Amino acid sequence: MAKIFTPSNRIQLTNVAVVRLKKSGHRFEIACYKNKVISWRNKVDTDLDDVLQSHSIFVNVSKGQVAKKEDLLAVFGTEDQTKICLEILEKGELQVSDKERHQQLDNLFKEIATTVADKCVNPATKRPYTVTLIEQAMKDAHFSVNPTKSGKVQALEVIKLLQSSGTLPIERAEMKVRLDIPQKEAKKIKDKITKLVKKVENEEYNATSLEIIGIIDPGRFRDIDEILQAETKGRAVIEVISFKETVEVEEKLE
Repeated sequence: MAKIFTPSNRIQLTNVAVVRLKKSGHRFEIACYKNKVISWRNKVDTDLDDVLQSHSIFVNVSKGQVAKKEDLLAVFGTEDQTKICLEILEKGELQVSDKERHQQLDNLFKEIATTVADKCVNPATKRPYTVTLIEQAMKDAHFSVNPTKSGKVQALEVIKLLQSSGTLPIERAEMKVRLDIPQKEAKKIKDKITKLVKKVENEEYNATSLEIIGIIDPGRFRDIDEILQAETKGRAVIEVISFKETVEVEEKLE
């Protein structure tokens, strides 16, 4: 059987996400793994090899057409394809289908609402809101998701929008709680519980139980309570000691 000839300037890739950058009258593309571009931009993935299918620079990924070295040098001032890949990854536009774009926006909308619910309470009742209620308030306030910004940054924007618009009374807060866990179950569930605690202020075993005093985000109260109830058959206790308002820092949501 005759061998199939593939031109040396063509690379065939499958199941790719394409990031495109137009610069100095030229179009350049890089081939990435699906679902990795956004996580890299949000600093969830930091290894470039986990994001890029190839360090080659293309003029057309779908046709496998590789960019000429002289064009790369003229436009980017370098032939270092990894450096060029980084610039395209940072500044380029992610090419996705309408269906994929809609799904990504829906997922990001949900992520933002979940973050807000985890960090905030109703200032009148000092109780957290459900994610569903936050989502409805975001819609009522006409919040539009920005696909180029991280969920945490936009969650801060949502909090400010809801506060300024009066759509939903809301404030950022932290809960100080006391947990009393029977010794029999304490060792088994301690790690699971402390992963949900933002800061452990005190941890002490007594004759019958483990007492933990710590700071949690309001949205974690129910998660912790459900674990305690399920693992100790209702014998463990979680109680709120106090609430503390937190300072909002621009572009940051710890």
